[in-house]
Amino acid sequence: MQPFRVHTGLALPLDRPNVDTDQIIPKQFLKRVERTGFGEFLFYDWRFRPDGEPEAAFPLNDPRYRGASILIAGKNFGCGSSREHAPWALADYGFRAIIAPSFADIFANNCLKNGLLPVTLNEATVAELIRRASHGGYRLNVDLENQIVSDAHGLAAAFEIGDFQRHCLLEGLDDIGLTLKHEAEIASFENQRPVWMR
Repeated sequence: MQPFRVHTGLALPLDRPNVDTDQIIPKQFLKRVERTGFGEFLFYDWRFRPDGEPEAAFPLNDPRYRGASILIAGKNFGCGSSREHAPWALADYGFRAIIAPSFADIFANNCLKNGLLPVTLNEATVAELIRRASHGGYRLNVDLENQIVSDAHGLAAAFEIGDFQRHCLLEGLDDIGLTLKHEAEIASFENQRPVWMR
């Protein structure tokens, strides 16, 4: 997992509440078993019309937001099913952080386990960020080390995150990485077991 310390990037506004995981990555694209390749299908039913042509009004199709890596969204982002494919799709598309007033718990946990930082800020601050980002070209600095979101125009907002989750993101440790930090102890334990039990 790629460590997350400080990230500065272009912000994309998605001013919609209750964005569920089936909209983030629709069910017909869940056939893959690897974590990559989902980005092209992110928000597919909103990004494309039934004839397959891009929906010009959707922010991901707006040239002003090309290369965006910070998503600003409405409350209860990531509700619905617990599919881990949703953060996979967001990360594969290029997002490193999502800012919203609230997140579905399972979705937020899945983000943290995949190197994607969910930042919870109050509704007024998120509304202001969406307003600023709506003109395009708006960049934000997301500082996990100091737990602050800021811009070049004086806005600064602190956010909370659990100490364990913060540590894992800063160090780039997913569940496998955490286990491998104890590789020597695991090997020692295995070597002490009788041969017939190995």
